[in-house]
Amino acid sequence: MAEGNCEVKLLGAWPSPFAMRPRIALNLKSIEYDFIVEVETMFPKSELLLKSNPVHKKIPVLFHNDKPVCESNVTVQYIDEAFSSGLSILPSDPYDRSVHRFWATYVDDKWFPALITTIKAGTPEAKATAFEQLKEGTILLEEAFLKLSNGKPFFGGDKIGYIDIAFGSVLGWVRVSERKNNVKLLDEGISPSLVAWADKFCADESVKDVMQDTDELVEFVNTMLAKIKPPSST
Repeated sequence: MAEGNCEVKLLGAWPSPFAMRPRIALNLKSIEYDFIVEVETMFPKSELLLKSNPVHKKIPVLFHNDKPVCESNVTVQYIDEAFSSGLSILPSDPYDRSVHRFWATYVDDKWFPALITTIKAGTPEAKATAFEQLKEGTILLEEAFLKLSNGKPFFGGDKIGYIDIAFGSVLGWVRVSERKNNVKLLDEGISPSLVAWADKFCADESVKDVMQDTDELVEFVNTMLAKIKPPSST
């Protein structure tokens, strides 16, 4: 995006689905920004990250006129409120906004943790439990999509919205789990609408340049897993 001095900057790393969220929101709003790259492994954490997000010490951190905004969903809400250009990311109706926030929280609190377990679980039992949780959660998200989209391409209707960003940002990691486990997580048999939605989301102009390459992300995950794998007993 923009080079040199810029009123909007974003601290993040390419493998992070959470850092992808404000990037998509900024793209939707046609806001130029500088992307400041944090070390992929987050070790060691940069002085800028520790200073700007001293509570959680996590990316992303959005800087608007040098003021930091932390946590991925918070940054998306901030971008929607701070910049009036383009379409709104969250619905204007208070109840509808609450519903969209609910499902975005569900993705972070329930669906994504189960997804990560399928990638790094140490036992077949833990992995099987995670896959069952994902299946149940995917059915719920399919039902939510059918209700909220009103027959349109996205959770947000005609254009990408808040839930789309929250859920769509983890699709790169969905592909990693599918590749490593030889399964389909978004399957036309149980979630045909989400399969079509995912294709449209990844092809959108606001998304396609920031979505991770699957091969590169698999390589990154394998490297990280090798570092945390406990030594084998002799």
